[in-house]
Amino acid sequence: MDVLFSNFLDKPVWMWIFFILIVLVLLILDLGVFHRKVREIGVKESLALSAFYITLGLLFGAWVWWYLGPTAGINYVTGFVIEKSLAMDNIFVIAMIFSYFSIPRIYQHRVLFWGIIGVIFLRAIMIGVGATLVSQFSWVLYIFAAFLIFTGIKMWLSVDKEYEVGNSPILNFIKKRFRVTEQLHAEKFWVKKIDPKTNQLTWFMTPLFLALIMIEFVDLIFAIDSVPAIFAITTDPFIVYTSNIFAILGLRALYFALSAMVDRFHYLKYALAVLLVFIGSKIFIADGLGIAKIPPPVSLSITFIILFTGILYSLWKTKDQSTHG
Repeated sequence: MDVLFSNFLDKPVWMWIFFILIVLVLLILDLGVFHRKVREIGVKESLALSAFYITLGLLFGAWVWWYLGPTAGINYVTGFVIEKSLAMDNIFVIAMIFSYFSIPRIYQHRVLFWGIIGVIFLRAIMIGVGATLVSQFSWVLYIFAAFLIFTGIKMWLSVDKEYEVGNSPILNFIKKRFRVTEQLHAEKFWVKKIDPKTNQLTWFMTPLFLALIMIEFVDLIFAIDSVPAIFAITTDPFIVYTSNIFAILGLRALYFALSAMVDRFHYLKYALAVLLVFIGSKIFIADGLGIAKIPPPVSLSITFIILFTGILYSLWKTKDQSTHG
């Protein structure tokens, strides 16, 4: 029992176990109960699932607020909101990946589910490394801050540039070194076929698995933005990881609700760019310039204002567009 109350990354082990159990239950319910059979997820179901995951994430935040205090609670909510917002940019790219590989909506949930499993482990590694670096070398935060400012400026300048899936180095690397089928084989990631070069039965990767690899690769790229962003809010590994994962868990549901209307949120990218610059600037303003640190409630309020401005402006500018095309 003493092990449960010993510290791991500055928090009792039982808190980490409690969080991991919640995530495991959600994943088991998702794949083993609600989506045991392959089927297409409609917009109405997607919105309901999104509301469920957002509510659950905020309830966990309420528990963090109650157990760890208001500052921890506000930092969790800020991290959750930022990660959720940056995930919307990720949705735009995921939609391009599915379109490139011609993945029908009926198989997209399977890809996204296993993609989330990979994300959970990748984020754990990145956050663990980030937390270790920050605890050992406090100046690493300045590197994170500078990177966020640079990324925000770059995002602003490249809003109209679309991600070109076919030009991805990792996609070209895989196609050169692995056998890949031209057609889908239902929901299968791998199939056994006769290799025309060797005339032997061997394993082939399907476009569905290629889409999964590309989604994992894209999330790794997005994590390079989002992980420093949350470390700029708080250096508490528990708050960083839990807010990240709760935001990502609802990404699949959010994707099915928004994938058909991604064009309506074109100007949100400008807001995300401003948000990254704001988060990065906080560290230089508070520490580098010796000015008082921006209080967490003020930081959260500014985050909401930036994002809602981007969303409302996007919807207003595209109000004449049909959500169906």
